[in-house]
Amino acid sequence: MGFAGGGLYTLAGSAAEYVCLPPDPNYIKNSGPDYGRMYGAEVIGNFFASNSNAQDVPCANCRTHLSTSVIMIPGKNTCYSGWKEEYNGYLSSVAYSPAAASAYVCVDINPEYIIGGVNQHYGKLFFAVLTKCGSLKCPPYINNYPLTCVVCSK
Repeated sequence: MGFAGGGLYTLAGSAAEYVCLPPDPNYIKNSGPDYGRMYGAEVIGNFFASNSNAQDVPCANCRTHLSTSVIMIPGKNTCYSGWKEEYNGYLSSVAYSPAAASAYVCVDINPEYIIGGVNQHYGKLFFAVLTKCGSLKCPPYINNYPLTCVVCSK
């Protein structure tokens, strides 16, 4: 399955959330008005790994067998006491300048990619999220540092 989002990232009105698409879609109609669009998701730059630029992002959903709660904590790379770490990495979103909205997601510290996926279509893009001092208090935060994240279950 691939991670995807609606709309070219520079266009206003794009969907804010990332969605997971199945590998075997079902269609009923073969045409429609070209207003809503679904593109794949890609990494821009080599921040997440040395070979990550233009790589297509696979889908990831956190599923646990014995847990009832799953939470992503931005700014941490370890879970609080009583929680189990599922994975940690860096906080990501679309760049701050496009008119399209995005969600914050946690990209694993050891990212994976869709094999053969290097066609740049600029759908939903993944960028590192940097802290910006002002209304965000520094310290404890440090200006222009990439935020970590952790996904925890309980």
